Amino acid sequence: MLRSGPRAGTSRSAISGFDPGAGHASYRPMTENRITRETLPLDALRKAPEAHKYDHGHALVLCGGAGRTGAARLAARGALRVGAGLVTLGVPGAAQLEVAMQVTAIMLRRVDDGAGLTTLLEDGRLNALCLGPGLGPDRARALVPAALAAGRATVLDADALTAFSDTPKALFETLHEGCVLTPHMGEFSRLFPDLARRLREEPRSSVLRGAADRAGTTVLLKGRETIIAAPGGAVWIHGGAEGGDTPWLATAGTGDVLAGFIAGLLARGLAPAEAAATGTWLHARSAAEFGPGLVAEDLPETLPRVFRELGL
Repeated sequence: MLRSGPRAGTSRSAISGFDPGAGHASYRPMTENRITRETLPLDALRKAPEAHKYDHGHALVLCGGAGRTGAARLAARGALRVGAGLVTLGVPGAAQLEVAMQVTAIMLRRVDDGAGLTTLLEDGRLNALCLGPGLGPDRARALVPAALAAGRATVLDADALTAFSDTPKALFETLHEGCVLTPHMGEFSRLFPDLARRLREEPRSSVLRGAADRAGTTVLLKGRETIIAAPGGAVWIHGGAEGGDTPWLATAGTGDVLAGFIAGLLARGLAPAEAAATGTWLHARSAAEFGPGLVAEDLPETLPRVFRELGL
């Protein structure tokens, strides 16, 4: 009998501003934390010699249709490299052959619609989900409600956000505290148009707090300076002039890899804001380690060097 990994809804945390013994609502209000090497939860990232693959969780990345599978494959590779014990791609039937020809260590399961996803998620070992990269808006609208109803730790990115740009309230009403939203500025502006306008005049950290409180979950706004906010007021900041620029990340697919990093860390049991902050640091550090000429595929393959640098 296979051992189960971290259970959905449970988390461990070592990052500043989080009390693991009191649940997600325990973020200290109105605190700001710089994401640095010193804030990383290294103990949570290490793999014990006696650990089984299911001890490190099983991430499910939902994939788009034929000709649109690359983004999900990038996310899945990121989840695997960051240490998830297993990673599966949920693929529509029309794209199964295309994906099967491109992956090896990543598994495939057919997922055609919301009912199929609900059936697949009866397997409680699937403890973290990633939806959005290359998913397509119609498929996103079909799968996101089923994913959120399962109550698993979930990353929503790209099309999983754009699909609800006309009805953001409907999305917010179905989110739970185990989610992480990872919009870039365009996606943020469509989900939070009033808050996006305030970004011109107010501190970004203050605006992101409002977004996290409205959505009821962790929100990560990607940019030169990435800001992560959790409900209740805590904020984590990475990048900008103070954090070190990584201009090589301005290329297609890097955001998909970040979503995969975060999903993999959620599968390993990190709390949502902690997974977002840790994934952001690892993502940027991998880009800096590789340097000029970076393409998205290089990020997961550079991550082992970053782990060795951290003594993992």
